[in-house]
Amino acid sequence: MFERIIRFAIEQRWLVILAVLGMAALGGFSYQKLPIDAVPDITNVQVQINTQAPGYSPLEAEQRVTYPIETVMAGLPGLEETRSLSRYGLSQITVIFKDGTDIYFARQLVNERIQGAKERLPQGIAPEMGPISTGLGEIYMWTVETKEGAKKADGTPYTPTDLREIQDWIIKPQLRNVAGVTEINAIGGHAKQYQVAPWPDKLIAHGLTMADVVQALERNNTNVGAGYIERRGEQYLIRAPGQVRGVADIGNIVVKQADSVPIRIRDVADVGLGEELRTGAATDNGREVVLGTVFMLIGENSRTVSLAVDKRMAEINKTLPSGVHAVTVYNRTDLVDKAIATVKKNLFEGAVLVIAILFLFLGNLRAALITALVIPLSMLFTFSGMVSQKVSANLMSLGALDFGIIVDGAVVIVENCVRRLAHAQAHHGRTLTLKERFHEVFLAAQEARRPLLFGQLIIMIVYLPIFALSGVEGRMFHPMAFTVVMALLGAMILSVTFIPAAVALFIGDKVAEKENALMQGAKRLYAPLLAKALAAKPVVLTLAVVMIALSGVVASRMGSEFVPSLNEGDFAIQALRIPGTSLSQSVAMQQQLEATLKAKFPEIDRVFARTGTAEIASDPMPPNISDGYIMLKPLSEWPEPRKS
Repeated sequence: MFERIIRFAIEQRWLVILAVLGMAALGGFSYQKLPIDAVPDITNVQVQINTQAPGYSPLEAEQRVTYPIETVMAGLPGLEETRSLSRYGLSQITVIFKDGTDIYFARQLVNERIQGAKERLPQGIAPEMGPISTGLGEIYMWTVETKEGAKKADGTPYTPTDLREIQDWIIKPQLRNVAGVTEINAIGGHAKQYQVAPWPDKLIAHGLTMADVVQALERNNTNVGAGYIERRGEQYLIRAPGQVRGVADIGNIVVKQADSVPIRIRDVADVGLGEELRTGAATDNGREVVLGTVFMLIGENSRTVSLAVDKRMAEINKTLPSGVHAVTVYNRTDLVDKAIATVKKNLFEGAVLVIAILFLFLGNLRAALITALVIPLSMLFTFSGMVSQKVSANLMSLGALDFGIIVDGAVVIVENCVRRLAHAQAHHGRTLTLKERFHEVFLAAQEARRPLLFGQLIIMIVYLPIFALSGVEGRMFHPMAFTVVMALLGAMILSVTFIPAAVALFIGDKVAEKENALMQGAKRLYAPLLAKALAAKPVVLTLAVVMIALSGVVASRMGSEFVPSLNEGDFAIQALRIPGTSLSQSVAMQQQLEATLKAKFPEIDRVFARTGTAEIASDPMPPNISDGYIMLKPLSEWPEPRKS
C-alpha cells in the first residue's frame, strides 16, 4: 500500500504539493482559532450550588440547607461524587460528574433536582448554581479606586459604598456583555441598603407589631397598572406609581390610621441609609478597595477573552465619574504571553538548530531545506488536530514537541534519495533523465519506508499508555500525548507523500554525494575509537553496565515536578489568622501586612488580597483567611536585578 502511495506522490507531485499547501492553509486558519493558555485546565466536570442563608449558623446551614439539597442529587446520571461545605450564612455543594459529561447537560440535571428540593428548604432560601467556569476561569481582576482629592458632585468624598455602587451598576453590566465572559464577581466596599429600625416602645404605644411594619413596606412599594381609557380617539394608559424613591418616601408610608390620623413609618422607626452585613473585603497596597473579577466561560480562549475585557475596561474608564477609575491588577494575558513566549523561543531555537545540523551533515542546501519544511508543515497539521479535539496550546502540550524526532523520517528518506541519485548519476556518467530521477527517488523512498514507519510508530506507541490515564493525571498529560502523536502522524504522512514529491521536483539535476569537512573530521575521531572498543568488548560492556547502574542511582535521587516550572514574575501568599477573628480585624491586619511588604521590598509593584467570601462564593473562605497576590515590577526596575 505504501509503495502505491509513494508512486502516486511522485507521479502526481504537483497535486501533492497543492494538497500540502491546502493543509498548511487549514493549519494557519486553525492556529487563529487555537485556544491558548499557560497550563492545561485540570478542573473536572462539576456544578456548584451556592445558597445564601443569612443568620444561619454552620450547623443550621448543614441541617436545613446543605443536607436536603445534597441528598436529592443522589442517583444523577454520570454522577461521580458530591461534596459540601457549610459556613455561617452559606451552604455550598459541589456536584462532580464523570469526565466527558456535557457541562450544560449536567447543569440541567442539577437544576431539575434543585427545583424538587425547594419544597424542603426554609422559606426565603433560594439555591443558585455557580458560574459556568473552571478553576482557571478567573482571568482578569481590577480595583475601583479614586484619585487623590476626588469628590462627588455634592462636594463630599467618595465612600466605599459609592465605589461598590459604581462597580455594581456601571462596570459589571458592561463587562458581562463581553463575549466569553460568564460572570462578574465583586468583593469589598459596602452594598447600600435602605434600613428601617423600629422603636419597640413606639410600636407598643400605637398597638403595632413588626409584622405590621413589614406588610406596610411590602404593600406600598410597587407600581400598579389599571389598563387604559380612550378619549377623543386617543388612548391613555392608567397607572398608579407607588414605588418608593428614597428615604423620605419610605418614611411617609402609612402603617395604620388611628382616629383618622395616619401613623407613618417615620413615626415608629428610624429610616436611613445603611450597609449590608458583608462576608468579605478587599485590600490593595494597604488600603481597602473594591475588587472585581471576571469569570471566563468554560472552553473559551483565555487570552482572547482577557484582551477583549481589557479593551472594554479602557472604554468603561472613560464613562466613570470624574476622579474614579478602574485599575487592572491581574490580566491572564500577561501569564499566557510569558508561557507562549517561552514555548516559541524553545521551538524556534530547536528548529534553527535542527536545520543547521541538517545542512552540516547532509551537505546539500536543497535537501536540508526540503527536510526542514517538515517542521512547520507538521506543526500546522498538529494545530488542525488540536482545534478539532479542543486541545489548548500551552506549556505542556507544545513544550513536549521534539523536532529531532519529527524530522527523523524525512532525514532518512532525503539522505537515501540524495545517495541513490548521486550513485545513479555517477554510474551513467551523465545527468539523469526525468523518468530515471523519479525512478531513483521511488526506489530510495521504498527502501527507507519500512524503518521510517516502524521507528515513528514505535515512538507513538510509547505515548499510548498516557491516554489510559484518568482523573487529574489524564487531564494534565492527555494534551501533551495528543500533540506529540499528532505531530508524529503528520510527519509520517509528509515523509511518504510530500518528501518524495518535493525531492523529485526540487532536488536539482546535478546531485553529488560528498563528505564535508565536519563528517571527515568526525570519522577520523570515531574510527579509531570504534576499533579500540571492538577490541576490548568485555571492558566496554562492563563500563556500560556500571554507567547504567550509576545512572539508576542518580535518577532515584532526582527531584520531580508535576508540571514544568513557569516563572510568572508574581506569586501568591495566604494569611491565616486565629479562627474566630472578625472581618474588620482581619482587614486591619492585612492592611498592615501589605504596607510592611511594600515598604520593605522595593521590587514589589502591588499587593492586593481578598479576605473572606466574595459576592459569588466560588471560593468561600472564613473571615480569618486572606488570599493575597504579590505583583512584582519588571526585573529591569529592581534595585538589585540579580536578586531572586
